[in-house]
Amino acid sequence: MLLLNLNYWTNGGAPAPMRAKTKYMDFKVGGQRFYAMINPDGQERWAIQKYISITPKTNFKMYNSFADKDENPELPGSVWDYTFSEQNGKTIVSITIFNESFERMEKLLEGFKIGFTITLKNLEDLLAALPQNV
Repeated sequence: MLLLNLNYWTNGGAPAPMRAKTKYMDFKVGGQRFYAMINPDGQERWAIQKYISITPKTNFKMYNSFADKDENPELPGSVWDYTFSEQNGKTIVSITIFNESFERMEKLLEGFKIGFTITLKNLEDLLAALPQNV
């Protein structure tokens, strides 16, 4: 199974033309990441990721919520469940996002679809640039 540098994808993999800036990250159960997505005009949109569970090489879950620059969360947030598996020599990444209500999900979908599609394209480009025998 190909092990990715998740720092590239979750930190440097902001959807273009935006970029991500991580203030701190402690990738362990109970740890968290505090980061901002920065648009080309310099506006920052902060968020907190709290790591709920980590199973090396196969899964991690986190609670994600927007926040202000002083780390005060804007509730509610969402639970993200990342699962990594191997299929025919390729790594499959499955991401399930749980929201507390349909209304919350609808609110997030507007910008999410475009941004996440671009983020996955960044990951695809990264994988294409890696040697094929890794």
